[in-house]
Amino acid sequence: MKRSILPILLFCLLTFCLPLVSLLPQAAGQAASSVSLAAGSAGEQSTSACPVPESAAVSQVAQSAPPAETPAPAQAVIRVQNASTGEVLEVPVLEYMIGAVASEMPITWPDEALKAQGIAAHSYALYQRDHANTEALGGGWFSVDPARRQGYMTTEVLQSYWGEEYEANYQRLKTLLEPLVHTVLLYDGAPAAACYHAISNGRTEASQRVWNEALPYLQGVDSPLDKLAEGYQETVSYTTQQMYDILATQFAGLDLSGSADGWFGETSLTEAGYVDTVQVGGAFVKGTQLRAALSLRSSCFTIQRTEDGFDVTTLGYGHGVGLSQCGAQAMAAQGQSCVQILSWYFPGTTLEEYAG
Repeated sequence: MKRSILPILLFCLLTFCLPLVSLLPQAAGQAASSVSLAAGSAGEQSTSACPVPESAAVSQVAQSAPPAETPAPAQAVIRVQNASTGEVLEVPVLEYMIGAVASEMPITWPDEALKAQGIAAHSYALYQRDHANTEALGGGWFSVDPARRQGYMTTEVLQSYWGEEYEANYQRLKTLLEPLVHTVLLYDGAPAAACYHAISNGRTEASQRVWNEALPYLQGVDSPLDKLAEGYQETVSYTTQQMYDILATQFAGLDLSGSADGWFGETSLTEAGYVDTVQVGGAFVKGTQLRAALSLRSSCFTIQRTEDGFDVTTLGYGHGVGLSQCGAQAMAAQGQSCVQILSWYFPGTTLEEYAG
């Protein structure tokens, strides 16, 4: 009985293996195609993937059996670090664009402003992917804080934020942004650092004045409609003691021993009208550093001595570089398209389909 079973088993084994041998060239071709697609970009099908020439064996097999199904490419994602938890989130591009726009602009703003913001956010994310120290961020490209609605909001935060309007608001942004998921702002063929801020002082600032890196498309443009924005000018007051405590703890080597009337001296401005340096306690301090120390809305500010302390008046809101969000809103309200808005604030860049 055992001797009769052995030939039967050998026959079955040969019957099973022979078709697999004839399939080997086809399987190799499918593997090469998958590698070519993955080499383009996550979520992007490469049009340059070369087909593998069919052998006679492959042609014969294809007539008798359907080809194996090629796996779909992985969906493109934006990698962000949650500033509150340290967790790195992998967010699909469309979901990121929706969450970023919702955190940066009111949902009631014009369509073209929202579209410009979505493209800018996506482009900036890709720029960070290529230039940021991702190792320091645990693999993330940049940091956001969904719980504080800063930079990006997750679905859960959006549901809480919008409440009963969640479905309608989400669908509106999805309709606007889904056709734009592959549209990126480029400079010399690479994603541009399409940064943004709330309100300029009437002209956007040059990048090197804030981050010490001069980018040709971030050298400042006029944005006069910002002067009509709500919150364009704000004044905050400090007592003399409050100002002393801030300066003494935030800056070393200042001489604050004399009268408070002489704490602040000569001020120099950048070409765009933001504070470049200001003399404080006998030393020169960068305007961006003093803005951070005093938690000011903008580095376009003036300081006035009062009876009780100091009044600091700011113009604009944010670092002032790149897209002015209120400027974009005003331009869109006047009928300007997202293409016109982005080309104005980022001169020399182009909007293109991008698969890198």
